[in-house]
Amino acid sequence: MTIPETMTAMTLIGHGGPEKLVLRHDMPVPRPGPGEVLLRVSACGMNNTDIKVREGSYGAEDDPEAVSSWRARAGEESTLQFPRIQGTDTVGRVVAVGEGVPESRIGERVMVDFCIYNRPEGDNSLADIDYYGHGRDGGFAEYMVAESGNVYSVKSDLDDAELATFSCAYQTGEHMLQRAGVNAGESVLITGAAGGVGSGLIQLCRARGAVPYAITSRGKEQPLLDLGAEAAIPRQDFQSADGGTDEAAFIATVERAMKGRDVDVVADLVGGDMFNGLLRLLRPEGRYTTAGTIGGAVVPLDTRTLYLKHLQLHGSSQGTRDDFRRLVGYIEAGKIKSILSRAYKLSDLRQAQADFVSKNYVGKLVVVPDSKWQEVGQHHAG
Repeated sequence: MTIPETMTAMTLIGHGGPEKLVLRHDMPVPRPGPGEVLLRVSACGMNNTDIKVREGSYGAEDDPEAVSSWRARAGEESTLQFPRIQGTDTVGRVVAVGEGVPESRIGERVMVDFCIYNRPEGDNSLADIDYYGHGRDGGFAEYMVAESGNVYSVKSDLDDAELATFSCAYQTGEHMLQRAGVNAGESVLITGAAGGVGSGLIQLCRARGAVPYAITSRGKEQPLLDLGAEAAIPRQDFQSADGGTDEAAFIATVERAMKGRDVDVVADLVGGDMFNGLLRLLRPEGRYTTAGTIGGAVVPLDTRTLYLKHLQLHGSSQGTRDDFRRLVGYIEAGKIKSILSRAYKLSDLRQAQADFVSKNYVGKLVVVPDSKWQEVGQHHAG
């Protein structure tokens, strides 16, 4: 195919509200360098990090309220540069290759491992990890360049929009379970279970033989049970009059739902005022793992619960190459399925983000370039 000189892309021009997302039709099509491939993007999933980076709401280690990009550390310069094309969960076709990449890759349908590892194969440290859509341009565009080693051909009957629901959320979820050492037969209590990572965690638990229990909003229970949750617990059942968490009611509600089973692992995506109750629910020597704080980043903690129960706390973000390869294996084996709630045109990204923030859906939202809409996205418009 003939590769054009310019493309349509949604660019982030600074931290702030949706007005910082600017659709441009004159962005240069990137060219692949050595070891890289050029994709024609057909779909790209949305994630919390898209919103939080745009808002600058990650805070800083010395100031939780600071306007800051992802992984801000004192004295370090952010890899986020404006304008930036966001978008992590990219699916498309390889249309060109750089030096050192076999031309046989041209034509492959692929999904992108969104992580920029900054370390060689075999080094699984994530200490200086970055990602496409932050340190480099991502998939909210018609074309994208990525390292050939990050681009995986996937053999699946899922269509492109469905395949774009996995990368960030499921790799993140798989790494959470890996960090916490989740084994077959163990019970895992999942908060925020209706979102992209949460619904992925339910399936990923089942894929490794663990038993997931889901905390969610009322009205979303049945879809999560259908995904494999052993029980779905509405958070409204333990809310206090002011909308917060009644900790005693929370613990009693979860214990009833779990029918005497121990909580071996908590996989927390919410944080906020549920945090201390989650630690109280864990069995002695239980493990807590978190990759998100949609309910509040600064949490109450009674450290006596932590040390007297010999608990382990694991912070987790993104994942390793091995996590992603296991994910591809699960997809190809049919052990996990896509939970695609709705697709949007790239030009409607502002509305897509507003709907994302509303959380009135289960699973994932996906963005499709307007030029691919009839082919890829229209029948998922919802």
